[in-house]
Amino acid sequence: MTFDASFWVTISFLIFLGILIYFKIPQKVRDLLENNILNIKNQISEAEKLKEDARIILTEHENKIGNSKKEVKEMIDRANQQAEKNVIKSNEEFHNLMENRKKNAEERIRQLKNQAVKDIKNASVKIAIESVEKLIKNSLDKSKLDKIYSSSIAETKLALKKKSS
Repeated sequence: MTFDASFWVTISFLIFLGILIYFKIPQKVRDLLENNILNIKNQISEAEKLKEDARIILTEHENKIGNSKKEVKEMIDRANQQAEKNVIKSNEEFHNLMENRKKNAEERIRQLKNQAVKDIKNASVKIAIESVEKLIKNSLDKSKLDKIYSSSIAETKLALKKKSS
C-alpha cells in the first residue's frame, strides 16, 4: 500500500490532536476563555452597578438642585415682600411725619396770628389810653380837641401799621 501525502497529513494531524489532548491544551484554552468570560461578566455587572449608583447620585443631585431653586425662589419672594412692606412702612412714616409738621406749622401760624391780634389790641388800648390822658390833661376847647382827636387817630394808624409790618 502506498501512502500518499494526504495520508501523512492526516496522521500528522491526529498526532497533533493527541499531543494537544495529552497536554490538556483544549481544557486550558476553555478555562482561559471561561475566566475571560467570567472577568468580562464581572466587569459588566460592576459597570451596571456603577451606572445605577451614578443614576441614583444624579437623581439625588437633581432633587437637591430642584430644592435649591425652590428655596432661592422662596427667599427672593420673601425678600421682595419684606422690601414692599418696608417701602410701605417708610412711606406711611413719611406721610405721618409730614402731616405732623403741617399740623405744627398750622398751629404755629394760628398762635402767631392770635399773638398779633393781641398785640394790635394792646397797642390800640395803649394808644387810646394815651389819647384820653392827653385829652384830659389838655381839656381844651373843641377845636383843639378835634385836632388832638385827629392826631390821635393818625398816631393810632401809624402805630398799627408799624405793628403789622
